[in-house]
Amino acid sequence: MQYLSSKSKATILLICTAILWSKGGFLIKYIQWHPVAIAGGRSILAALIMWAYVKKPKFTWSSIQIMGAIAYALTVILFVIANKLTTAANSILLLYTGPIYVALFSFWFLKEKITTIDWITILTVIGGMALFFMEKLSHDGLLGNVIAILAGISFAWLALCLRKQKDESPLESLILGNILTGIIGLPFFIDSGIPSQQSVIALIVLGVFQLGIPYILYSKAIKHVSALDAVLIPVLEPILNPIWVFLLLGESIGILPMFGGAIIIIAITIRAILYRTKTQ
Repeated sequence: MQYLSSKSKATILLICTAILWSKGGFLIKYIQWHPVAIAGGRSILAALIMWAYVKKPKFTWSSIQIMGAIAYALTVILFVIANKLTTAANSILLLYTGPIYVALFSFWFLKEKITTIDWITILTVIGGMALFFMEKLSHDGLLGNVIAILAGISFAWLALCLRKQKDESPLESLILGNILTGIIGLPFFIDSGIPSQQSVIALIVLGVFQLGIPYILYSKAIKHVSALDAVLIPVLEPILNPIWVFLLLGESIGILPMFGGAIIIIAITIRAILYRTKTQ
């Protein structure tokens, strides 16, 4: 690792983040609570993990720190709600329209130029995801689909706000966002009743390993990559879900998902190679 560039290390961190994020959809479906209660409960745990990591967080209460916190809270709450109201395939596909919004606002907000290569990669990745989820996409759950689109927009703004704090500590925005999510979810958590042991275990896994630790990695990575990288590379997350199912349950993966997944990986890899070649 010591011989890798800062961007290469950040890319590895983003891949690790995607791997840890990838178990979220299944675990969220597994917990029989109100979706906002799930979001709040796991965020409280994530906030504790992040606070313990930082030890002495620096809350500046700047507009960008607060914007990042709000964007984070909206992302995690809207995504959990969308998962409950529509299919996991719909919610993940629509969440990962985020790169489009990042591309649209990056130059205005961050002065990070978006190239033709970037746009081709974005469109190719979204096309690959459409193929990947084609067998599971549904026209049902219109409200859930709309909420998933809003989650994609808020995810894009989260990346933009965290990248804006690249010379500071973006993790404080995430801590505040988790606290805000926990406060919003608290009434729903109380109304959900006494959780089962399985639900408690699933919530702990979500809070620690699917939210807390990966977002620590994400906050470290985003200092060294563009906002677009920070939403494009984690697109690897959804294609890992059926792989876990295959490895753990033996459920086969269809031809279209395999083809779509290959397109996504190839597109992101080619973009990375092209940029690496340009900088050498």
